[in-house]
Amino acid sequence: MAEHANSTDPRAADPSATPGSRPSPATCIVVGEALVDIIVADRQPTRRVPGGSPLNVAVGLARLGHPVELITELGQDADGELIGNHLTRNCVDLHPASVLAGRRTNTATAHIQAAGAARYEFNLDWTLGPRRLPPDARSLHVGSVAAILAPGATAVLDLVKQARERKLLVTLDPNIRPALIRDPDQAWSHVRELAACSDIVKLSDEDLEYLQPGSDPAAVATDLLRGSAELVVVTAGAGPARAFSTQGAASVQAPDATVADTVGAGDTFMAALIAMAIEGAHEDLSSVRLVQLLEAAHQAAHICVTRPGADPPRRDELPPQWPSC
Repeated sequence: MAEHANSTDPRAADPSATPGSRPSPATCIVVGEALVDIIVADRQPTRRVPGGSPLNVAVGLARLGHPVELITELGQDADGELIGNHLTRNCVDLHPASVLAGRRTNTATAHIQAAGAARYEFNLDWTLGPRRLPPDARSLHVGSVAAILAPGATAVLDLVKQARERKLLVTLDPNIRPALIRDPDQAWSHVRELAACSDIVKLSDEDLEYLQPGSDPAAVATDLLRGSAELVVVTAGAGPARAFSTQGAASVQAPDATVADTVGAGDTFMAALIAMAIEGAHEDLSSVRLVQLLEAAHQAAHICVTRPGADPPRRDELPPQWPSC
């Protein structure tokens, strides 16, 4: 995997920092939907909170100390303002073309189940047009609805190809939302096209079951590793996460947790993987090192699930030696 200099800056991990205290330039580019989650849970008041998998990854990266810019689509409305304020508090730069006149901000209604898992209903459009990667970009993360949903998915794929041409770190988390997909086979074809240009691919067991029913995660990972991917991770909620590379494989059980809910847990796991890659932790992808990487990502996700909503940890909430756990 290509080397990436350490861009950690404690100011980026402080959600109370003012925009003027942000390190410059923003080097981690995240592309995808930002929306307002309408949280509905039994015997609790309905809440409106910023969400969307790419937004959560961007916030998770910033809290781990990395400058981030989010390319998304927001309306000039109260929900858009809610998201914008959330990004500012967490030191995430918003790409200036992300706020669209006459557009409503996307929403998702999250129904929290008894075990803390969330079931989503979306009111979402994704129409992203052509974009150019900033010249100072070090990495690009894409995924979720924005990576699949037309017409904006075309622009996402183009950004991935731009990043590949520039030999940037590219990461992908499909984070499939079946309610928004009409053709699973076509969606899998699109995921494979993105994966062919990515260094790190993370899928959940639910992603695989929807896109490739009955498939063996190891076989899918082996197939994806024939492209540019150097690391494929398959998560399983409270079960074990599995990592595959051309140098080895590993499986690590998620730690026991008192779960508030699982909103944002996978995104936190993804942000941890990206942070570790940027910091050079993925230069060794042997089986022994894969165990350490999974343990470190689990540690970050574990903190998230013990708190309501997508609330990834800040760097100082993790062990001092993280990610060398």
